[in-house]
Amino acid sequence: MPPLIRRNMILFALSQSFNGAGMQLAYGIGPLMVLALTSSATLAGLSVALIGLSRFLVSYPVGRLMDAYGRKPAILLGQMLALIGALLLGWSIHVESLPLFIVGLLTFGMGMNAAQQLRVAATDMVPPQRRGEALGYVALGSFAGLLFMPPIMHFSELYAASIGQNPLGLPWILMPLLILPGMLLIWLVRPDPRDIGMNLARYYPAYVQAPHARDGETAPFDWKLAVRPLPIRLAIACNVAAQGNMAVIMVLTSLVLHHHGHSLSAIAFSHMFHSAGMFAFTIPLGRLSDRIGRERVMYPGVLIAIVGAALVAFPDSYIAVTLGTFLVGLGWAAANVAATAYIADHSKTSERGRTIGVNDTCAGAIAVVMAVLSGPVIAGFGLSAAGIIAMLVSLLPLVMLPAVLAARRRRAVGGQS
Repeated sequence: MPPLIRRNMILFALSQSFNGAGMQLAYGIGPLMVLALTSSATLAGLSVALIGLSRFLVSYPVGRLMDAYGRKPAILLGQMLALIGALLLGWSIHVESLPLFIVGLLTFGMGMNAAQQLRVAATDMVPPQRRGEALGYVALGSFAGLLFMPPIMHFSELYAASIGQNPLGLPWILMPLLILPGMLLIWLVRPDPRDIGMNLARYYPAYVQAPHARDGETAPFDWKLAVRPLPIRLAIACNVAAQGNMAVIMVLTSLVLHHHGHSLSAIAFSHMFHSAGMFAFTIPLGRLSDRIGRERVMYPGVLIAIVGAALVAFPDSYIAVTLGTFLVGLGWAAANVAATAYIADHSKTSERGRTIGVNDTCAGAIAVVMAVLSGPVIAGFGLSAAGIIAMLVSLLPLVMLPAVLAARRRRAVGGQS
């Protein structure tokens, strides 16, 4: 990897460590904040639904912004929104305002989801055969960010009352200490990764650009045409399945552990294992998808997520729930890394932000649906029923199976002829 590319990749990974800490905080204590503000399990999925809605709202516009003006301005704008949202969330708990919580979490979620589009920037800076690995490096930064969450929660439990704050609100007031350094790191990236992606041969002399990846005079972007290729639709289906599964489990894990009397620190520790599954193995998973193919990593990822959901849905102990949420994270990582690389393989640099934005929009939509559905299911049928719903949504890629098998038959016939 050229020194300039390596430097940029390190800056992205370090910035992602700060972004990842904030997002895990939202998933970890969001359901508990809703419970504190509403005293009802019916709305338990509201926080995860708002994060999914924010992703749905922001992913494509940010992708369009990235393609038009570069990757850095969009990422920095997202981090600024996240900073504002974090302060609103801390204030919402202090004044016990559900509307302010909704506004704050939507703002924070839109900012963080915009900032996490630095995945697009990572795929820009390397040739296709290293895109999975590059995504792994960036995602590994989120794993480093896990180290921040348990100490922040422990500090809040110990000292929030003594300084007149709520233990659920103080972590958000501390978030600027993480977001501001992340913004500085993005600002240091040179040149903009979009420019690198359009001139890869300048950085990798042996690189020969694929015909579909060449940028020049093209027709206006049409998302329906962009997702027409079967590989892209397949990648979206696997990513949506894993995201829908995880949306339910992120609601369920906190409530299951809270139901069994575990502390905020214990819940944060369990979520740390979930996040470890999401990010700790992204480099080997990315390299594996580069070497053996995207599909051979995506499909097992979805299956692993199903197993994890079963462990959370029918818990025997704290360890079982923590193992289950870890497996859900691991399955999501495999599906997400391979799917993102798959989409990047089949899209041009000038359209990659929008194409991956379409993928993230679909993932955000399923997250909203599943999170909104989780609360009423839990209230009406119990915690285990929500876990079963998470397992069922993971079967979505089966819808694509006939088309995949037909395409393989056509390739086999074409190869024989």
